This record gives sequence, C-alpha cells and structure tokens, in this order.
Amino acid sequence: MKIKDGFVLKEIAGSTVAVPVGENLVNLQLMLTLNESGAFLWQQLENSCTEEELIAALTKEYQVDAQTAGTDVRAFIKILKENHILDEA
Repeated sequence: MKIKDGFVLKEIAGSTVAVPVGENLVNLQLMLTLNESGAFLWQQLENSCTEEELIAALTKEYQVDAQTAGTDVRAFIKILKENHILDEA
C-alpha cells in the first residue's frame, strides 16, 4: 500500500493536514486533518508498506500493544480507502 500521488502533508495553523495537489486540487473534500499518529502512518505510507509493517512501526514508535496498533491502523486504512487516497498496488 502507498499514498497515491497528488497529496502532501502540510502544517497549517498547528495542525497536520493532508492536502490534495495537482489534479486532486479540484476536490478539497479530500483534505484530511491528521493527529500525530495519523501523520506518522501517512509518512510510512509515502513509501510502499504492508499493514503488518504499519502495525510494527506504530507499536515501536508509540509503545502500544499490537492489538491496539492493529485496530488503529485498520481504521486509518479504511478512511484512506474510502477517500480514494490509498494505492493498494
């Protein structure tokens, strides 16, 4: 999985926001405000990685158990898929 081209992370008024660019710019509904762990996962997904790799990275970075990390990762992936931001190839 990987974040599709056409999105960047920006710091706006103290918040981390995923912003569409290029062709995606016409659809501002694709803007997502991310919390700290969401921004961390987004950065991991800027390079291709698996769900298992995301869980391991989140577990290591935030010292949470794998079950909690897995629940959070799956919820985040679901949001990205629903907004057509994730390239699963």
